[in-house]
Amino acid sequence: RDAVDSHRVWELDPEQIIDERPADRLDVRDVQDLRLSIETNGQTVPILVRRDPEHPDRYRLVYGARRLEAIRGSDKVDKVRALIAALDDDAAVRAQVLENTARRDLSFIERALFAMTLLDNGFGTQVQIAEVLNATRSAVSMAISVARAIGVELADAIGPAHGVGRPRWEALAQAIAETGANPEDLRRIAHDARVAAQFAPEDSAPDDPSVAAFEAVTDHLRRAAPPAPRRPSVPARKPAPRALTIDGETVGKLRRTDSGLRLDLTPADPGFADWFESQAEPVLKDLFERWQQHSKAHPDRNSKEARQT
Repeated sequence: RDAVDSHRVWELDPEQIIDERPADRLDVRDVQDLRLSIETNGQTVPILVRRDPEHPDRYRLVYGARRLEAIRGSDKVDKVRALIAALDDDAAVRAQVLENTARRDLSFIERALFAMTLLDNGFGTQVQIAEVLNATRSAVSMAISVARAIGVELADAIGPAHGVGRPRWEALAQAIAETGANPEDLRRIAHDARVAAQFAPEDSAPDDPSVAAFEAVTDHLRRAAPPAPRRPSVPARKPAPRALTIDGETVGKLRRTDSGLRLDLTPADPGFADWFESQAEPVLKDLFERWQQHSKAHPDRNSKEARQT
């Protein structure tokens, strides 16, 4: 019994097996297809158990929860094929992790919840958990943060959502925090979406009901998110005023305004300003007539210049 009892495969009563492991799956009871396969072809892969030190006639599950659940619900198969190993708690968790890692079938949220459960149950520090999960400490820390933000109940309502990776789960956790959404509402939305997906017509049913549940919750939070604040409009920059000079001496400024054109006269000789004030109308009339003549002589150039101003 140093490792496995003579490497013999035993046939055990499923009721003798206790599953008190840290949970690593969200859909362990969804085993209808597996049950049918075992009933038709037999149980090809044994589960792994260890002896219960407190009850000699009982065993503690190390891995194989879905196979055990499938046989427990079967009317045709009443024994589960199992290997019996001599493992302490630490070694049992490591064996559970190694089996799941080898099969590569745990989703991101399942691994995150598993890491959180190990930490909360006192298995070890985040560094030790990272070593067991073959991950970096920062990855484990981030995964645990996401798992706490999502919560076990909502994650269970959504399901494993294979194919939904870390970035989308992080975004969901952030959306929950920002909107302050009611957890019960989110669980109901996830549950309803999974049920609808499971009973949808075959030609329109999603490949994974849990992904449909994840997307339903995400869509709800997106609609519930407050609109992004509008950025204040930046007024258009007005052209800088143009200096007017006579013989190199500045006599005023010409500038565009919202309503037209503004002329500021500041000649060295104030008499010019007085004269311009009295002659402004005939001077402007003369300029207007000169512009009309120019427009008639160069219609294309005039229209182009107008578009550029």
